[in-house]
Amino acid sequence: MEIKKVTDASFSAYGKVLDGYDLSGLLKAVKDAPLPEDVIYVPEDERLMAEPETDVLRRKAYGGLPIQVGYCNGHNLKLNALEYHRSSEVDIAASDLILLLGRQQDIREDLTYDTENVEGFFVPAGTAVELYATTLHYAPCQASAEGFRCVIVLPAGTNHELDFAVGAEGEEKLMTAKNKWLIAHADAKIEGAFCGLKGENISLQDRP
Repeated sequence: MEIKKVTDASFSAYGKVLDGYDLSGLLKAVKDAPLPEDVIYVPEDERLMAEPETDVLRRKAYGGLPIQVGYCNGHNLKLNALEYHRSSEVDIAASDLILLLGRQQDIREDLTYDTENVEGFFVPAGTAVELYATTLHYAPCQASAEGFRCVIVLPAGTNHELDFAVGAEGEEKLMTAKNKWLIAHADAKIEGAFCGLKGENISLQDRP
């Protein structure tokens, strides 16, 4: 797979690079968060929420809506799944990382998705990107053996546990958490997820 730069024009189909933000406090704070051998995702972290940049992001990036700031850290080289929200997500790379992205518009009527449509983008440390609501994404991939660290900003409540029943038909069966619709690859063995990713479970294991 070709890994493009996040500054490449083709990234505009998925999101945009955010300029004009001082994110040094968030980048410093996430350096102390766990970095496991697998992947950890924490939707809301108290230390990150207390940083002054969080209120700036709430006002400038989300128009004053309540937000949550957490992190996704670890080691990962595979696609495994794709998810989307009814809202943009802001990812702030605290280390070099790679995002594997797709478009919601390419999901078929039977809710399957062909992984050959996925594109990879390199996000250098210190860069913040907005991923549009129609952008399919999942856990970042590492750009080096050291793993990855990424601050994740979303509307408050996103990815929190469901407190209502969801149906087993249509798009509703993709819901695995609040404001989270997920399509998994069978190889990933994600319990309770709809396995609708068809084709290769993309791996960057042999990437130079």
